[in-house]
Amino acid sequence: MNTLEYALKLQQIANILTAGDRQQPVRGGEVWLVGAGPGDVELLTLKALRAIQQADVVVFDRLVSPPVMALIPDEALRIDVGKSMRNHTLGQGEINQLLVDLAHSGHRVVRLKGGDPFVFGRGGEEMAHCQRYGVPCHIVPGITAAMGCAAASGIPLTHRDLAQSVRFVTGHGAQGEPDVDWSALASARQTLVFYMGITHSGHISQRLVAHGLPAATPVAVIERGTQPEQRVLTATLDSLAQIVAREKVKTPALLIVGEVVKMYRDAGPRRSGAADACVENHPQPSALALG
Repeated sequence: MNTLEYALKLQQIANILTAGDRQQPVRGGEVWLVGAGPGDVELLTLKALRAIQQADVVVFDRLVSPPVMALIPDEALRIDVGKSMRNHTLGQGEINQLLVDLAHSGHRVVRLKGGDPFVFGRGGEEMAHCQRYGVPCHIVPGITAAMGCAAASGIPLTHRDLAQSVRFVTGHGAQGEPDVDWSALASARQTLVFYMGITHSGHISQRLVAHGLPAATPVAVIERGTQPEQRVLTATLDSLAQIVAREKVKTPALLIVGEVVKMYRDAGPRRSGAADACVENHPQPSALALG
């Protein structure tokens, strides 16, 4: 793709954003729950980009990547409500009410979440709270971590010969260890994706083996998926905990369990985005110029 073709592509995107402004503008007194995807800024939807660039206030999570954060207008207020296992800036109830209060003050509020708002993102609770207090709440889906990390690693979540279903599972329960139906999860010919499961990886592997999955079932650990720092480790259920400890795996990371992991091939260091191969020799205008 030459410089002229790239400029035309940017103009097409700008035209789409302008059309979106007319169809469903971001107004004051509203909340937009926006999925930021798993990290790669190029995986944002155009609707997400438009909402971010029109925001007065952005209430964001810790898993939103720096390149996505860079799209927020300089004049917008940024409020960090990120939560980790032992450190909550605000409780969920306080976040819910914050969104309502900001909208009632007439602000265009974007609640920016890693992945998708409705996949382990507490988006349903925030939407319900806004609706309870009469605040219009719009949902902009994002590519969830399971889909993004699997694609970036070349691991299909379903495959005609290997897995006829896929399950997204929380790896962290209200009391710590996940409380799930392990017998159902131990079924053959399906793919399991555990979110927030690194801390309890040993417990997860033990329970799956105890309920019937072979100890040699392949597992992929994907750290910082879709981002330039992405790291993929492969293991089996019986070696998972040791590999997580030995390699000092850090969040954000997820686990993919199932025969589809055998299709992973190490392709070497990742590029920062799928479009790089087309435009690596041409300077790219700032994404902020699209608004």
